[in-house]
Amino acid sequence: MKRESLFSYVREHYNSEPEYLWSNLPDYAVFRHHNGDKWFGIVMSVPGTKLGLKTEDEVDILDVKVRPERIGSLRQKDGIFPAYHMNKEHWISVILSVSLSPKEIHELLADSHELTSR
Repeated sequence: MKRESLFSYVREHYNSEPEYLWSNLPDYAVFRHHNGDKWFGIVMSVPGTKLGLKTEDEVDILDVKVRPERIGSLRQKDGIFPAYHMNKEHWISVILSVSLSPKEIHELLADSHELTSR
């Protein structure tokens, strides 16, 4: 899934625009609940080595919150890693260009949106 496709989906389904909060990290975009400050996702471009990959090439990732009991099984899938720069007990990083289908990414976003609305 490409960034722009993800951004369009989030706009349409969650009424949330990507927010670029850090001038020194222009590729980092946060998704917030439209009626509050809580994040339900963040898109970042990071070197693969930050995820334990054997490449310095930048990869686009999406961090989402998941139920702790799902973390182990999700991390077994290609393209899913312990969260970069977030609580690893509650968040995961998903490489956007890997084998997850748009439907799987949409489901993870839906769960994250629900979990962060409390």
